[in-house]
Amino acid sequence: MKIWKYGDDINTDMLFPGKYTYSCGTAEEILPHLLEDLDPEFASNVAEGDILFAGSNFGCGSSREQPVVGLKAVGIKAIVAKSYARIFYRAAINQGLLLIECPGAVDAYSGDKPVTLDIENATVNVGGQSFSFPKLPPEILKIRDAGGLLNFTREQLQG
Repeated sequence: MKIWKYGDDINTDMLFPGKYTYSCGTAEEILPHLLEDLDPEFASNVAEGDILFAGSNFGCGSSREQPVVGLKAVGIKAIVAKSYARIFYRAAINQGLLLIECPGAVDAYSGDKPVTLDIENATVNVGGQSFSFPKLPPEILKIRDAGGLLNFTREQLQG
């Protein structure tokens, strides 16, 4: 597992350049362009289970879903940020991408400190320091566990 750390105001164009909005429709088409203007190494080195740390207002900007679809498709385990743009937050829930607001953990992370997430107990451990975050509502965890809102809804309709 690798930790990727970025600063404040990472907008959706930094996560997925707008010039590809109408030419990339599938996760496979999105993946090579993830964060290409912010971190050209990301798309080729990210791996399933990696965690992304970021500052405030993560996901601000346009309402495109490609950044969320791409981050989910590469297997990002969670994004731990100081705060999120509202529309990105909603898109992430809908896609089943786990978002955690934990400013203390973001500030504490540097270098290669080990990180563990305990979703049930709502804590992030960074280099031996434990940071609490508000417990995620069970409905959000059910959507994440189902792989997104569409799958969750299908499961509910099938009973």
